[in-house]
Amino acid sequence: MPDLTTMRNIGPEMARKLAAVGVRSPGELAEAGAKDVFFRLKTLYPNVCLVHLYALEGAVRGVDFNALPREVKADLKEFSDALKGKGGPAV
Repeated sequence: MPDLTTMRNIGPEMARKLAAVGVRSPGELAEAGAKDVFFRLKTLYPNVCLVHLYALEGAVRGVDFNALPREVKADLKEFSDALKGKGGPAV
């Protein structure tokens, strides 16, 4: 099984946090999607921020997080903002 750290934007610390929320492979991250995994991370690690979400989306797409299209970043920011101060998933 490929290691998460083989993906762009995913280092050892992020891989450790991902494993803690049940994501142990690139396939699992891709299947769940960046938003779902970010929500899981936010639940367990409340201090994760928008950059983490960008990193996850970049990992799924195979690009550096700063190369994400502007409209994708705007959508992810809206999702992250919706999670602030909430106890459940954004709907």
